[in-house]
Amino acid sequence: MIVELVGAGYAYEDGPAVLSGVGLGLAEGRSTALLGRNGSGKTTLLRLLSGGLRPQAGQLRLHGEPVAYDRAGLTRLRTTVQLVLQDPDDQLFAASVEQDVSFGPMNLGLDEAEVRARVDESLAAMDIVALRDRPTHLLSYGQRKRAAIAGAVAMRPRVLILDEPTAGLDPHGQERLLDVLDGLRTTGTTVVMATHDVDLALRWADDAAVLTPGGLRTGAAGELLADQELLDAARLRRPWGTAVAELLRAQGLLGEDEGPRTAEELAAWTRGVARRGLSPIVPLPAPGSPPRPPSRR
Repeated sequence: MIVELVGAGYAYEDGPAVLSGVGLGLAEGRSTALLGRNGSGKTTLLRLLSGGLRPQAGQLRLHGEPVAYDRAGLTRLRTTVQLVLQDPDDQLFAASVEQDVSFGPMNLGLDEAEVRARVDESLAAMDIVALRDRPTHLLSYGQRKRAAIAGAVAMRPRVLILDEPTAGLDPHGQERLLDVLDGLRTTGTTVVMATHDVDLALRWADDAAVLTPGGLRTGAAGELLADQELLDAARLRRPWGTAVAELLRAQGLLGEDEGPRTAEELAAWTRGVARRGLSPIVPLPAPGSPPRPPSRR
C-alpha cells in the first residue's frame, strides 16, 4: 500500500468520536469512491489520509512506515498525497492561475525550469492552458475546480484525494473532470473521491469505502454497492445500474455476475439483442470488475 490508515480514530474537541478503528489502504493505480451520509466522517477521513489531521488512535503509514508529524515527515507525506477540498475557493489564493499552480512546486525548492515544466504539465492535464494568465477571481466555478486540482497535480502526487469534486458542476463539467481523472489513472496515479453519487461511484471506481454507524466497509465497488443492508445503514440509495441488472437477471436475460454500469452499456446491450432478434445472455461487465471508460457521446 502507498498510504494506509490502521486502527485510526478521531474526535473533535468536546465531541464524540467521528471515526473509530478505521482501516483503509490505497494501492497504486486504483480508484476508490468514499461514500457515506452527511456527518459520517468522510471529510475527516480524507484529512487523516492527507496529514491535515493526526489520528488520536492508530496510525497513518506511508509505504509501510508510520508517518512522522514533524516538518520533514509531513513534507514527505504531502509530496506523495495531495488533498483537493470541495470548495475551490478554500484552496485558490494567488492572483493568477499560473501563480497558484506554481506555489506548491516552488515551496519544494525546485529550480525555475522544473517548476515551469510542472505547471505546463498540470495545466495541460486539466485542459486549462488557455487560463494560465487568467485572474482566479474571474474563473467560472468549474474552471476554479480544475485550477485547484491542477495545483495538486503539479506536486506529482502518487495519491490524489478529492472531496466531492463533481459537486456544483453541470453534466458537461462532470464529464470533463472524469476524463481528466481517467487520464491521471492511466499514468498510475491513485485517485480517491468522496461522493454522494452512488451511480458515479459504481461507474467510475474500482473500489468503494462506505462509512456507516457501525464502521467502515471496503471492497470492490460493484459488490459493496449491491449490498442493500449496507446501503441502508449508510443511508444511500441503490445505484441505477445495480437495480437494472437485478431486473434483467430476474427476467433471465443476464448471468448472475453480469450487469450494466451506465446507460451507455445498457443501450449497447439492447442494440445487441435487437440485432439478434433474441433475448440471449449477453456478456456485460461483472459488478466487481474495473469499469470500462464510459462513452462521452
